[in-house]
Amino acid sequence: MTGRIILAAAAATCGFSQIAKQDARNVVIPDTNTHYTMPTYKTRAEWESRAGHLRKQILSAAGLMPMPEKSPLNAQVFGRLDRDGYSIEKVLLETLPGYYLGGNLYRPRGKQGKFPGVVSPHGHWSYGRLEHQPTGSIPARGISLARQGFVVFTYDMVGYNDTMQTPHAFGDRREQLWGFGPLGLQLWNSIRAVDFVQSLPDVDGEKIGATGASGGGTQTFLLSAVDDRLKYSSPVNMISAIMQGGSPCENAPNLRVGTFNVEIGALMSPRPMLMVSATGDWTKNTLREEYPATRSIYELYDKAEFVKAVQIDAPHNYNQQSREAVYRFFAGRVQGDPNADGIKEGPIRPEMPQDMLALHGRTRPDNALSYTGLFEQWVASATRQNDAARELPAMRERLRYALLAEQPERVVSETAGEQVILGRPGKGDRVPGLYLRGKGAATLVVHPDGANAARRSSAAKGAQARGESVLTIDAFQTGSATAPRDRSSKFFLTFNQSDDANRVQDILTAVEFLRASGASRIGVAGLEKAAVWCLFAAALAKTPVELTADLSTFRGEDNDFLSKFFVPGIQRAGGLKAALALTAKR
Repeated sequence: MTGRIILAAAAATCGFSQIAKQDARNVVIPDTNTHYTMPTYKTRAEWESRAGHLRKQILSAAGLMPMPEKSPLNAQVFGRLDRDGYSIEKVLLETLPGYYLGGNLYRPRGKQGKFPGVVSPHGHWSYGRLEHQPTGSIPARGISLARQGFVVFTYDMVGYNDTMQTPHAFGDRREQLWGFGPLGLQLWNSIRAVDFVQSLPDVDGEKIGATGASGGGTQTFLLSAVDDRLKYSSPVNMISAIMQGGSPCENAPNLRVGTFNVEIGALMSPRPMLMVSATGDWTKNTLREEYPATRSIYELYDKAEFVKAVQIDAPHNYNQQSREAVYRFFAGRVQGDPNADGIKEGPIRPEMPQDMLALHGRTRPDNALSYTGLFEQWVASATRQNDAARELPAMRERLRYALLAEQPERVVSETAGEQVILGRPGKGDRVPGLYLRGKGAATLVVHPDGANAARRSSAAKGAQARGESVLTIDAFQTGSATAPRDRSSKFFLTFNQSDDANRVQDILTAVEFLRASGASRIGVAGLEKAAVWCLFAAALAKTPVELTADLSTFRGEDNDFLSKFFVPGIQRAGGLKAALALTAKR
């Protein structure tokens, strides 16, 4: 899909008013290169409702809902190098038990007091946090900000430099079930990086910021979206309406279903933010498109002056001009420097790599896990959290964000005799079915082969014999709803729900149709493998339903989800156990 997509404020995929002639989920396939348009938010309350949803969507996509337990960082800070106006130290943090993050700490010298702190992720530079080239230098910004009076922690992306217990690109289908991937692991590392910087005795813990470019820009705005300890930020060359990120570390499943980077970046509001862009990359439209859109959110807080934008005439970069723009913004907004506009970068002398790498000439601690061991620990930790879950609303919320499905507020319908078509206003979905009117109670029957197969079932015939209304549907990609769906785009699941998640949504849409039709009681019968679809729909339904579903062949193990009900994050969200707990209480 190369056309423009206009997102509705309620996270709609596209703007249809009634029922579309074709199901939008098959024809509107957003991807990382789709051109998006920011929704219009008329009130602060409207935005804040949306913002709360987006924060949870990000955390769920990252596998961080609920947050893992924070274990001791066991920070190792060593190898100090004293230089003119700054010092550099090596850092090793244990962000998860047995998992180590490497970095460097840049501190001011010759200055007194508590300093503002900056966490600074790099991007996809060849040398990671050690990159020092005209187009981008991580040491240069660490050194310059330290000279300016900031404590700066530059740290690795996963699979770079000292942080090599996983590759940079990973996340197979089983790992996706558990929300285990580079985006989530990096976001967790960033959260722990804030913990570390905030704990330093020479840092003012109320003045923590972040800056990074490219993939580091993505990390910057994702961190600012979910961690309100960040008080200022500058994501560089990444908040774009025309390109959303090209690496697995920027594209977890479900992350951008119904949203995009400008909306996510605006979650920084109303805290101070500088948007740095370049004429030669996907931020070329920032001054006329992305910046005004972001500013419109700040205006809801009467804080329009807290977001600024600059554009550098250069290719994709974090070069000296871009860095100097950040230095000036931070100096003015954070340090209150009246001479901020005159700040320039001084001479930079990069260090030898062996003097910067935390593991040069050293080995990781004895408890360091392998890649396989780290995933096994992730699953074990998530399982403990799932087993300890007792609050049903929290369990339902976690499943809802994994599935990104819910019973809609309203359903639109078209009927012709027994034929019915259902849809959600503004969503563009289309759910064909058969509606056999009766009195009082109603039963929804779902068969994996669609509405006609469901009508022939004993469940449907029994409900009709009792005088009930019967609704059968062609759930997504079943029966007459089977249609081509191009799944070839890179990071398809970052922008589009899985087929099984869409089927759950269609069942919830049908439940709302029956409720609105006046059914005194609603039964839901799931036949064959549709039993699992109906179970998870019943777990999310706002309207109590009586569920009939034979789950004898579905035990809730990973292989069951992989072969019969594939939804990224579903095991992290509690899986079968959560769904059974929620339906047992109905």
